[in-house]
Amino acid sequence: MNDSPSARPPAARLAEVRHKMAQACAEAGRDAAAVTLVAVSKTFGPGAIAPVIAAGQRAFGENRVQEAKAKWPDLKARHPEVALHLIGPLQSNKAKEAVALFDAIHSVDRPSLAAALAKEIDKQGRAPLLFVEINTGAEPQKAGLLPEAADAFLRDCRAVYGLTIAGLMCIPPLGEPPAPHFALTAKIAARNGLALLSMGMSADYEIAIRFGATHVRVGSAIFGARGQP
Repeated sequence: MNDSPSARPPAARLAEVRHKMAQACAEAGRDAAAVTLVAVSKTFGPGAIAPVIAAGQRAFGENRVQEAKAKWPDLKARHPEVALHLIGPLQSNKAKEAVALFDAIHSVDRPSLAAALAKEIDKQGRAPLLFVEINTGAEPQKAGLLPEAADAFLRDCRAVYGLTIAGLMCIPPLGEPPAPHFALTAKIAARNGLALLSMGMSADYEIAIRFGATHVRVGSAIFGARGQP
């Protein structure tokens, strides 16, 4: 009998993640209801996602607009209570599709995208939750604003583009302790009056909760090893 984590059904892994989240919240003196689990379903098809919905999961994350468009409209028609989060980089020319499909966008990071989103939000009358992505490690290969540019960009989002920004998102550099990156993101959010923090993935969501994460993005700990998109 194979007892490895990847051999267990997603519903069992989901329950374990939820249990660990509740423990982390209790240790941090936080209400578990204040942290949303976003199950990252990128590269997994409807057959893998359906059991997780059946187990009570209601927020899912995707990296790419095109992949989400191919599999989520039918799932959302059958499960209208499910919220879909875009957690990957977004091209400005995909803003129309993103606003139509997603309930939250975690990767706002440049003026051209802010302008495109503002136009589509106004045109479509939809208002997805918007998170500004912070590149806390100043990694050139990654999307996101440099921390020192965050305050000015957030001011422009509000004053120039008329966007309502709900919070910040970060992805700490691989191989570095995540805590300083979570702390920096929380500090930027606090001084800009932002309540939401999208921080933490499968390897570090418990640490992120300690630093105030309101949304944790967990994929492999629920779905197992990634497939190919």
